[in-house]
Amino acid sequence: MLYFKRKYFDDLGKKIGLKFSKLSISPNQWSLLGLFLVLISFYFLINQNFLISGIIFIFAASIDMIDGAVARATKKASVFGAYIDTVVDRIVEFVIILGLFLNQYPDFIFPVKLWIFLLLFSSMMVTYTKSAASEKKLVKREMEGGGLLEHPDRMLLILAIILVSSFSLLYASFLIVITTFLVATTAFQRFLRAIKR
Repeated sequence: MLYFKRKYFDDLGKKIGLKFSKLSISPNQWSLLGLFLVLISFYFLINQNFLISGIIFIFAASIDMIDGAVARATKKASVFGAYIDTVVDRIVEFVIILGLFLNQYPDFIFPVKLWIFLLLFSSMMVTYTKSAASEKKLVKREMEGGGLLEHPDRMLLILAIILVSSFSLLYASFLIVITTFLVATTAFQRFLRAIKR
């Protein structure tokens, strides 16, 4: 959904990149700093300090925007940097969803652990369906994103789950189920786009 606002975020990214490029921190170091913050967020998440976890996760997600912006502003954008950023993004998703899995949310229709497992699987499939289409040469060049939820959208929903958990685990369970459906739909949309091409 945020994909359609990318022009606004590109302009914002340029301003952010210029500001943060004045610090002597490389884009890859920014990525690793974001990952470090996610690990701290994970610690608070599994200890059910949801509000603190959510606040730290906001900072980690902000850094995810900074690393690419700094790379473009300093003309240090590279294939290697983009690869590192993608790998770190997948680790971040895995770590935070694992944190949800290790909590005791109430069940909703099916065991909540199953919903969270499906959320993790769908989240990984969103990325894999896109990269596999390029690897197997189903498409001439790598597909753009698309579908219901891009990476930032998924991160916002996961953040919402964490924050909602601070006042109601039941409502957080409902949000987990909704997010799982949306992410699975996105993975299916990308699969269809690949085979149609």
